[in-house]
This record gives sequence, structure tokens and C-alpha cells, in this order.
Amino acid sequence: MRVIFMGTPDFSVAALRAIAAEHEVVAVYSQPPRAAGRGQKPRPSAVQKAAEELGLPVRHPERLKSPEDQAGFAALNADVAVVVAYGLILPQVILDAPRLGCLNIHASLLPRWRGAAPIHRAILSGDTETGVAIMQMEAGLDTGPVLAEARTPIGAEETTADLHDRLSQMGAVLIASVLARLAQGEQLAPAVQAEDGVTYAAKIDKAEARIDWSRPAVEVDRQIRGLSPFPGAWTTIAGERVKLLRSRLAEGQGKAGTVLGGFTIACGEGAVEVLQAQREGKRPMPADEVLRGLSLPDCLV
Repeated sequence: MRVIFMGTPDFSVAALRAIAAEHEVVAVYSQPPRAAGRGQKPRPSAVQKAAEELGLPVRHPERLKSPEDQAGFAALNADVAVVVAYGLILPQVILDAPRLGCLNIHASLLPRWRGAAPIHRAILSGDTETGVAIMQMEAGLDTGPVLAEARTPIGAEETTADLHDRLSQMGAVLIASVLARLAQGEQLAPAVQAEDGVTYAAKIDKAEARIDWSRPAVEVDRQIRGLSPFPGAWTTIAGERVKLLRSRLAEGQGKAGTVLGGFTIACGEGAVEVLQAQREGKRPMPADEVLRGLSLPDCLV
């Protein structure tokens, strides 16, 4: 089939590679290169870099609202467009242009966690299961009918980074299956999303990242894992901001913030053991390496 691919971050790359292996990708749409790094030089997106490696043409319009951009999209005569974390709201004229419309790979089991940060929110909320959904796109925010889904448990020590990578691969496998069925002329039966159980995954705010040790350990643990690697839950140790990137629930109790031994910290209820952390200007390190260079006080605040 003739496929337009629309995506930007690392999460989208596995799907692009899977589709390009089986179908004709007539164009790749991605966000324009953004200034990044110390030199603030324009850096192409992960999808653009992958597309160029595959020899695929890349387009990165700032918007898709101009008649020229919309006409150029329609002129591709695509059978379907696949959208994975593209970063732009698609006008109805774009949604209607491909013969089979636009399909979205969404990293949750819809209607739970519609919106921008479904992986983070699933862990922050203590969900025990999540997955990916292939959705027929419509004008609403992740409201379209679901063509297929795949489920996976969320591990007790799993971070957003871990889950991100697994769901990226699951999405690639699932969209490849859906496209293969469509290419064979199969009529898929879309399932309208239930009205009950709708939740919204608001974009992560950096203000959510500071750890409050007076909260229950189960919430602090979810905060550490759910915000890892970005923006990274943090606490202050000897005047230095330290990001905590991996953790697990631990035995012990005490005044909130008390260091119980090693890198185990008492919370309002229970305790959390930090497994990986990152000091300012340094790489992420296992907790024991961090402790060799940074002495913990008796209590964190």
C-alpha cells in the first residue's frame, strides 16, 4: 500500500521501520529540526534521521493548514496515513485525504489516557496494565474508534523509559498486522470507545518533579519511576539537586525523609529504596556509585 508516515520522536521509529519494510512509504512527515545542545544547532527529529537512513522523502511543515500543504498531502494519493506522536493537530481535510483515512498508534488502552503523556500517567496512577491501540483518527482528541489493541502488564519496578521502549515495539508489530489485513482487502470492525472510563493524560509539568517525602511510599515510588528519565523526579542532597531514576518499595519506617540506610528513605507511610540516580552534570549511576561520591545526610527535605 501507499503509506504516508507522520511521527517525530524515538517512540515512532520502530513503526516507521516496520511499515517501510512491507509497504511503499510515499512521504514521511516530521516536526522541523529544533535547536538543541550547547551550540543550539538545529537537530533533526529521530523520525527524520531514520527516514533519511531508509532513503525516504521527508517533509516538515510548521503547520498543515495552508492550501499548499494540504494540496501537497492530497497529491500523494496515499491509501492510508499512519500517525505516531507527530506533534500537530491534523485538520479534517488531512484526515480525509488518504483513501482509508488516518490511523494513530496510541500508547494506552483507550479510552483510558487520551492525550499527551499516557505512559507517564499510567505509571504515576499505579495502573497494573496498559498497551497500545490502533485508532481511526477523527477530529476529537483520541476519540476515534479502535481497530486493534495489544495489552501488557506494568512491572512493579518499571520506569516510563522501560515501558516506552516496549510499547514502541508493540505498536510497530500491531500496525504492521493492521496494514497487512487492510492490504488484503479485509474489512476491519472498528470498536467505538466506551463513554465510561475516559481519562486524560495531561502533559507532564516540571513542577510535578520535586519529591515530597511526606507522601506515602507507594506514591513516591510511582513518581520516581513515572518521571524517569524525563523530567526526572528530584530531591536536594547537601545543596545539590539529584534526580532519582529507579526505585522500589522497601521495608522500614521513620520520620519522612529519614535515611534508613544505604539509599533507603522513609516516607509519610513506608519507605522507598533508590536504585539509580543522577547528580548534576553527571550520567545516571547505580545508587551505590552515587553514594561513593555523595554522603547522605540523616534526613532529606
